[in-house]
Amino acid sequence: MIAGLIGSVYSKSGSSVLFNVNGVIYEVFMSLNSIANVKDNDTLLITQITREDGIFLYGFLNKSEKDLFDTLIKINGIGPKVALAICSSFNPSEFINIAYTNDFVSLKKVPGIGEKMAKRIIVELSGKLESIDNNFLPQHKSQAIDALESLGFKRADFIKIIEESTLSNTQDIIKEALKKLK
Repeated sequence: MIAGLIGSVYSKSGSSVLFNVNGVIYEVFMSLNSIANVKDNDTLLITQITREDGIFLYGFLNKSEKDLFDTLIKINGIGPKVALAICSSFNPSEFINIAYTNDFVSLKKVPGIGEKMAKRIIVELSGKLESIDNNFLPQHKSQAIDALESLGFKRADFIKIIEESTLSNTQDIIKEALKKLK
């Protein structure tokens, strides 16, 4: 199983990158954001999907986008193309905010997702976002989230406050959030 690739960009297309690794060129499907930012000597984190019609590689420049993709493809009815469309439309932080605030309207703007699918995605992800969430946030913000949840606050009520905070101390972030929540 391929877990990652380090190499150079051979060429780019609308939905994939041909990635040269020591003379072997792999076709790696990526989000539009990742395609725009991939450079030579980058490390791509890979999700390999094997089906009857082939072996497909999906590449990501950061772990949070890969975690989001891996979580999305586990939802019944969401394939790699729709998961990549979501990753192309939103970064993990934006998507998590959409999921926590039940913003079906924004999710419906993604090609291939209707209202019914958007609602199902939100419902099925309700308990699975913590692993993605904790991967893209610095540790002090992640600790603040855990503390506020243990105090009984709902994540949807304070997640945006935590994300936008410029403070670097867990206690200060908690105090700031508590002031804004009152």
